[in-house]
Amino acid sequence: MTDARNGSSGESARGAKGPDELRHQVEETRSQLGATVEELAAKADVKGRARARAADLRDKAGAMTVQLRSSAAQAGHAVQDKASHMGHVVQDKASHVGHTVQERASHMGHTVQERASHAGHAVQERASHAGHTVQERASHVGHTVEERRHAAEQRLPQPVRTVWVTGRRHPGVAWATLGALTAVGAWQVWRAYRRMK
Repeated sequence: MTDARNGSSGESARGAKGPDELRHQVEETRSQLGATVEELAAKADVKGRARARAADLRDKAGAMTVQLRSSAAQAGHAVQDKASHMGHVVQDKASHVGHTVQERASHMGHTVQERASHAGHAVQERASHAGHTVQERASHVGHTVEERRHAAEQRLPQPVRTVWVTGRRHPGVAWATLGALTAVGAWQVWRAYRRMK
């Protein structure tokens, strides 16, 4: 809104033709400034009222705090007295219950210890049996895999089998042979390419 007014003032200032028009423009600008000042004063007044309201609320909160502290102190003394009395009662009952629980716990401890020992032996026997079973199966699987590998090698043609067995026993020789064959193949391709030119 203010930008629009300033824009129109700027346009009339560029188009001013004489002192009368300039006076008119000055009066119009003063009027706009007065309205702006009134708006700012109204905003400042709202802030002042808000501060007064906040001060009033602080005073009320202070009074309520004092009253609550007094009430809390009285209630605290009453609760402390009742808690002390109840503490003695509970302590007596807890002592009696504690002895009973201690006796029962001791008896249950012996029973649990015996059962745990028996269960431990049973678990140990089962684990030992399971270990032997797994070991036997692993050994059987190992033999089966070795037999199948050997049978697969026997089905290969003799030159391929020789290279395969040598490669398994001496991987360095296998890689060197593969590198040499690759180099020979690349050399032959290069020679064929040169002949085509």
